Amino acid sequence: MFRKGRYKSRIASTEADLRAAQRLRFVSFMQGEDEPGTDIDEFDEICTHILVEEEATGRLVCCFRMLPLNDGGEIGRCYSAQFYELSALRAFEGRMVEMGRFCIHPDLRDADILRVAWGAMTRYVDDNDVKMLFGCSSFKGTDAEVYSDAFAMLKDRHLAPRRWLPRVKAPSVFRFAQKLRLRKPDAKLAMLRMPPLLRTYLLMGGWVSDHAVVDRHMNTLHVFTGLEISAIPPSRKRLLRATAG
Repeated sequence: MFRKGRYKSRIASTEADLRAAQRLRFVSFMQGEDEPGTDIDEFDEICTHILVEEEATGRLVCCFRMLPLNDGGEIGRCYSAQFYELSALRAFEGRMVEMGRFCIHPDLRDADILRVAWGAMTRYVDDNDVKMLFGCSSFKGTDAEVYSDAFAMLKDRHLAPRRWLPRVKAPSVFRFAQKLRLRKPDAKLAMLRMPPLLRTYLLMGGWVSDHAVVDRHMNTLHVFTGLEISAIPPSRKRLLRATAG
């Protein structure tokens, strides 16, 4: 599907591929568990799963899944709809894709892994005429105080347009736009605390919900994140397509 440096991406095609992705997800999201396991849910069966592997060894280093929707009228089918009230997005015209369960093996720090993943996503978006990419962007742990500067920056610069703004649905949330309305973020600390995937979304013009969901099962705080493909700056589109080419 796509190669860069030591890594390649491909679509999972076998049950063994899916199990490998579910094991990597467990390692990435359930750190601290005593026993090895798999992260499985009912959405796995209806998604396309993308694997990023070390080409020489076949080792799985990154994975994520894509759920295509014909338009906003299908928004209730997505994983994120369990946690966010997304009725505003029903009016969105054009194909949408939910990108979920994105993870890189926690022992690895090679930036080429993320580049390969974005190359694969870009190719998928172009091949399927996708108009919006969205999902839940996760911060590790459930202590919101650790990420105060990051949340304050999201509040100041990156909230969703009012016409698409998700409303509260989950029982436990951190309303950062409200609670941090007077806080001025330390920009350097904010970017250090920002998850790499979310940082990339924001650089392309992505936006987020005004609250974070406290997900104790996954041990994360997450924000709904949307990226309208038409809003990506032309220079960044060229760079993404060059990477994906």
